[in-house]
Amino acid sequence: MPDEKKTYCNDRDLVLSVIKGNHNAFRKIMELYEKPLLRIATAMLNNKPEAEDLVQDVFLRFYRNLHQYKGEAALKTYLTKITMNLALNQLKKRKREAWKNADIPIMIPDKTENPYKSFDNKTLISRALEMLPEEFRPVITLRLIEGYSVKETAEILQIPQGTVLSRLSRGQQKLRAIIKNLQK
Repeated sequence: MPDEKKTYCNDRDLVLSVIKGNHNAFRKIMELYEKPLLRIATAMLNNKPEAEDLVQDVFLRFYRNLHQYKGEAALKTYLTKITMNLALNQLKKRKREAWKNADIPIMIPDKTENPYKSFDNKTLISRALEMLPEEFRPVITLRLIEGYSVKETAEILQIPQGTVLSRLSRGQQKLRAIIKNLQK
């Protein structure tokens, strides 16, 4: 069947083709968006296996609810929004579980040796992002790491553009301070 070689004009064509039963079109969606969604999920969760599971969940949810995609936003933006929501839910779940296990003693590292000094920049930034307060991490991830515009970031996170800008500014300040402390 010619669907094997079919090229799609836009995201909406891909989705309509999937709705009509073309599994190759869904495979194409996964090929196009899996890597960027994985980068976002990994930046948010700082756990690659957990991020991989989350991205698979994103595609499953999208497939089950194809009819909800109206084509008003780019498909990448729509899938990113699902990814961010699931990642934020996962972070909340982690917090709840941390509270449940609060009686477990916390190990405080020896201050005489800094384990982050020998890390490369990518690892250092990853650690700093993990330590960044949760309210700033999504904005920093979408805006600075993934390169979404302020408007797109606001749409994905469902917050005003002014809030994106203020969280971006405050988040960058906090991130700089965290990185500085990690490098001491």
